[in-house]
This record gives sequence, structure tokens and C-alpha cells, in this order.
Amino acid sequence: TGGHTTEILRLLSCLSESYSPRHYIFADSDKMSEAKIRSFEQKRSETFSNSQFTLDRIPRSREVRQSWTSSVVTTLYSILYSLPLTYKLKPDLILCNGPGTCVPVCISALLLGLLGIKRAIIVYVESICRVETLSLSGKILYHFSDYFIVQWPDLKKKYPKSVYLGRIV
Repeated sequence: TGGHTTEILRLLSCLSESYSPRHYIFADSDKMSEAKIRSFEQKRSETFSNSQFTLDRIPRSREVRQSWTSSVVTTLYSILYSLPLTYKLKPDLILCNGPGTCVPVCISALLLGLLGIKRAIIVYVESICRVETLSLSGKILYHFSDYFIVQWPDLKKKYPKSVYLGRIV
């Protein structure tokens, strides 16, 4: 919500027009991201005339300060909600950066791959604000992502599977 959206849009601004269409998925309780994405895409369309994107909302898997017990239930609900959406979109690449919303989407994509329907490459970029420890989403997706990118050298030392590229957002 807000910060994660700003970071992911900075990353997307570096991508060529071949990464199209783009499908944005964010939490149904997120009030800021849609406006930021629409503004970004409007500016992008000035450079790339054939810019295509969609916006989808899913139930938030975990609210800030939500108990661990109840977050298991809400995450499962969010995964069930994400499965038909992920099936419909059949993404080639999932680029995500930390909000809890990315976990159900990535798990849904992993399930589609396991079922032989469509395999998506998952690229997780840990937020720039995570200097010494991973976010909860990072701790989960570290084990499942194809590429796990960190922006601080201390995280690379702690998580050897990660890729350190310096500050990219």
C-alpha cells in the first residue's frame, strides 16, 4: 500500500514495452495503489502507444498487526480467491516486492505450475527498507521464487540464494 507500489512502479519504469500486458494485483482494502498505477500507466502510454494493463483486487491476506492464527485463515481465503484469477491471466512472469498480497498470487501460480497448466517465473524484490532482515513475505517466498533480489549486502550474506544488485529502486 503506497510504499510497495511506488517501489514496483520504479522497477517497471525500466522495463521495455515487450513486458505487456501488465496485470496489477493489489489488496481490496488498498486505497492508494490504483491511482498511482493509473497515473504511471498514463505516463507510460505517452512513450509506448500500445501500453496494455489490467487492475485486479484480491482479499488482503494479512492486515498489519493481525494475529498469526487468523492470518492463516485469511491467507487461505486469499489463495482460493487468487487461483481463478491466476488461471485466467496465466502470467509468464510475476514481479513482486513484498506486500502480503503477493504471497497468495505466487502460491496460486506455483499450484498452476505443479498441475502442469502454466509455469510462471517468480521474481521477488525485497523492499529497500529491509536492511537486516526479510519481510514476512520475503521469508516465505525466499523458498519458492526463481529469483530473490535483495538491495543490501548484509541480506545477501544471510540469504545465500538471494541476488544482490545494489539499490535498484
